Amino acid sequence: MPERKTRTAALAALLLGLAGAGMTGTARADEVLVAVAANFNAPLARIAQGFEARTGHQLKAAAASTGKLYSQIAAGAPFEVLLAADDETPAKLEAEGRAVPGSRFTYAIGELALWSAQPGLVDGQGAVLGSDRWKHLAIANPKTAPYGRAAMQVLRARGLEAAVAPRLVTAESIAQAHQFTASGNAQLGFIAWSQLSVPGQTPTGSWWRVPANLHEEIRQDAVLLKPGQNRPAATALLAYLKTEPAKAEIRAWGYRVPGEAAAPAKPGKP
Repeated sequence: MPERKTRTAALAALLLGLAGAGMTGTARADEVLVAVAANFNAPLARIAQGFEARTGHQLKAAAASTGKLYSQIAAGAPFEVLLAADDETPAKLEAEGRAVPGSRFTYAIGELALWSAQPGLVDGQGAVLGSDRWKHLAIANPKTAPYGRAAMQVLRARGLEAAVAPRLVTAESIAQAHQFTASGNAQLGFIAWSQLSVPGQTPTGSWWRVPANLHEEIRQDAVLLKPGQNRPAATALLAYLKTEPAKAEIRAWGYRVPGEAAAPAKPGKP
């Protein structure tokens, strides 16, 4: 019962926040309510500018880990579109009847990076993971965040899972993993490459762009949720994500779009 009350309270808080931002279940037809994975929140804000200019619709978004967004949707949150950080959650929602069949597609393919705010700490092969030059490694919760699962796969591939476990700091989302690392509370962090590829900004610190063969491909799928069925703004957003202007923005933030090969790994700056 306590867990059920906690979920109910969390949903109530979410709906109150959405109402405060103009996001209610009775939103106008020209407004789309989007649940977006934390790693894609900043790119979506830029994409929203083009979407709104082109269509006249408005976009309102709430960001969290994909696992948390799933829980909110299952609890009745009135989101109309989900932009997940994986391809499993949208498929699950479709199978459960919470999403519109046939609306699911991959809008971006994410890449993982090992990052430190400290210049020179991370080398170009990620060998620092096996050293004693750091105390804490931040990762997103692998139970709810696809980038966290990918991070654990990298550690297993390197044979470091057991050795690193006592020094892991688990964040609620990839955004929080970045915060832990940026603050120095964790000397290393597995984050989304897109968090270092902010258009117009030069990355700081040091990093290793993790080779794609060390973890499962991070396919990020979009899906039309049942509340968005027959909602013009929701269907327009999904269509816009497939246009070249949206794809160009996605690439600019360090993602790939389906059909593009992964970039070769390069060392970070000292």
